[in-house]
Amino acid sequence: MNFQRSPLVIQRMEAMDADGIVTLEGMCSSGPWSRNMFLGEMSNPLSHCFVARGMDSYRVVGFICFRNVGEESELLNICIHPQHRQEGMGRKLMEFYIDFCRLRQVKRFYLEVNSLNQPAIGLYHSFSYRTTGVRTKFYEGKFDALLMMKEERG
Repeated sequence: MNFQRSPLVIQRMEAMDADGIVTLEGMCSSGPWSRNMFLGEMSNPLSHCFVARGMDSYRVVGFICFRNVGEESELLNICIHPQHRQEGMGRKLMEFYIDFCRLRQVKRFYLEVNSLNQPAIGLYHSFSYRTTGVRTKFYEGKFDALLMMKEERG
């Protein structure tokens, strides 16, 4: 693990970020979202989209998109630039996400993840997510999606 952790600045995603985000998404996902999908999420009143930038750069190094409905939240998309993985940025985005939702009284968190994405699954387990189901051959008609959930106590 790289212990040179870069400080992050997390800001609300803006339309002017879309081109860079689409490029980053294309590097990270086998089924990337389109520019219009990101713009649609940014305009959805239930959705929250944020970018992560290194403090020494205006370049987007990651992003997170999620929807909150009442006491529930679904993580829709999270991505860290391949050059910045294993630096704790995914953890920082997840901490931001959970704190943001807790302030809005969210009690249940949902997500789905490719069953082959062991680094992401490990990250989600570290935040007390547990596997609740499987969508067989969900990704590209080949790879299973794990359905995961986290429930807040109290």
